[in-house]
Amino acid sequence: MTAASELKYFTSADGDLAYREAGAGDLVVLVHPGYVDHRIFDDQIPALVSAGHRVIAPDVRGHGFSANASGPFRWADDLGALLRHLDAGPAVLVGVCMGAAVVTDTVIEHPELARAVVVAGGGTSAFEHTDPWTRERAAESARLLAAGDVAGWVETFAKNVAGPHRSVAQVDPDAVRRMREMAAHTVAKHTVGEANWYVPLDDPWSRVPKIDVPVLAVHGALDADDGIAMAERFAQAVPDGRSVTIEDVGHFPNLERPDAFNTALLDFLRGL
Repeated sequence: MTAASELKYFTSADGDLAYREAGAGDLVVLVHPGYVDHRIFDDQIPALVSAGHRVIAPDVRGHGFSANASGPFRWADDLGALLRHLDAGPAVLVGVCMGAAVVTDTVIEHPELARAVVVAGGGTSAFEHTDPWTRERAAESARLLAAGDVAGWVETFAKNVAGPHRSVAQVDPDAVRRMREMAAHTVAKHTVGEANWYVPLDDPWSRVPKIDVPVLAVHGALDADDGIAMAERFAQAVPDGRSVTIEDVGHFPNLERPDAFNTALLDFLRGL
């Protein structure tokens, strides 16, 4: 996995935000799921660089190697500030799970920074969790975090890799190990009961039909219904949206089947 020494830092108005940068060419920005960090894209970055792309993979505020928030912030503004600092963009914005919400917020708030959007396992930041399995995992995670049971929370978090149709034992052990390692690192940055400074966008779904760049939704066939539904709703709500399904994977297709995910992503990029 990427070493911390390979990272660069952007000095924002509220602490340093970490990111990995590699390659040259048309820009692709990779935004990770909640509780993990840029390292979940370790299998995507070399493939994109080899195909002639510049890649930026940030750690969202409060995650990985980035500073925690000490005041109100919005995901879109953090990512927008980083790209402007680097004089970068417009970019293809790629987000998985929470990362999907980050990139959709960004294309809504800062449309000049995006030339296309790819989402997997999520849609906008107005999360829609109705699937019983998803709601049960969320409630269990919240209870364990409130109790300060980090070890128990990490094990519950690992169930998200498997999804509702498999056990953790049926997933590639290396994929589970990587997720556990990243999640434990992010949770260790926080304390029980600390303030949540994140400020959500107001009704982002109403603004999605105005997005005028190509959109791709990548579905893991074994994902929970919520993850598939939110990404598909996003792709169907824009004028130029499409979707592809990767078989035999759950919520994090780029982690479990990097070959198939990279193929879908590179095919989409070649068509832009």
